Amino acid sequence: MLADDMACNPRNPKPATVFSHKNMELNVYGDDVEVDYRSYEVTVENFLRVLTGRIPPSTPRSKRLLSDDRSNILIYMTGHGGNGFLKFQDSEEITNVELADAFEQMWQKRRYNELLFIIDTCQGASMYERFYSPNIMALASSQVGEDSLSHQPDLAIGVHLMDRYTFYVLEFLEEIHPASQTNMNDLPIHSNSTLELFCKPENELLFKKRKSYQMNSGFYCVRDHLFQVCPKSLCVSTPGHRTDLFRRDPQSVLITDFFGSVRKVEITRETISLDRDIAGFESKLPKDELATEPLKYAEQLPVAQIIHQKPKQKDWHPPGGFILGLWALIIIVFFKAYGIKHMKHVF
Repeated sequence: MLADDMACNPRNPKPATVFSHKNMELNVYGDDVEVDYRSYEVTVENFLRVLTGRIPPSTPRSKRLLSDDRSNILIYMTGHGGNGFLKFQDSEEITNVELADAFEQMWQKRRYNELLFIIDTCQGASMYERFYSPNIMALASSQVGEDSLSHQPDLAIGVHLMDRYTFYVLEFLEEIHPASQTNMNDLPIHSNSTLELFCKPENELLFKKRKSYQMNSGFYCVRDHLFQVCPKSLCVSTPGHRTDLFRRDPQSVLITDFFGSVRKVEITRETISLDRDIAGFESKLPKDELATEPLKYAEQLPVAQIIHQKPKQKDWHPPGGFILGLWALIIIVFFKAYGIKHMKHVF
């Protein structure tokens, strides 16, 4: 869901592209990006309907959340918000109560197994305070009363390219591979305290420079876990997280459980013969339906002919200014010829 199509915004100096870094090396709006809801389709009602499955039957599959009780769902939200709400289109808001009730409906309808909720907005921790459904892990970029700041200013368009928390989370996730054993690692940290870091000598961490930043005396502080990716010294705000609703120990929850895009399958030792079933099914069909015709492409719009064709001649109509000027000329000639005393014969 993209509330504003920045790729086609007139202020974008490079149309059809969106960059998250000022070096402009990675286009995050590439050919493999699919946007299901954009512009004014992004509303609170549509968002809640997608989560709860309360959508019209005519809705295509691409706009549905096809999940079940074995699905791990990641929900990432960002935008302008405040204490207990997040704005949609600057015209409506979704509250933490509405979001909590939607997650409860999802749990009652068996639409998820585990849910990871990440929000990057001002006072983001207030959005997960009202959650009460099981198996939900939540992360926020700031505590109640704090602002979430932006990152990477771009002088060409006059705005920042990304938020600080999202920038460091993305930097951390870029180092995760499908076989990674990195976990959430819920450390015993109070929600109102600054996230701790593990500092090691520089020579032990040459291969982890992308996940570290330099400290004094040649030491690096490494962010090895998702809860530690953006300490207050980098985010300026204090990120928070909530794991009391989650049934598993966060130390046993792998990052790839939500970001790996790997489907869980059930293995059976029974042999299933598909050929026999297909043959039986085909025998029941009429011969007319068994005969297949060669597929043909639908006739496409003749774009080349439309571009090169000559414009159609339009019927000529005198413009409105021409007619008004002609009447003014007639009146002037009449006054010069007959004077004002003959006006009574005209009207």
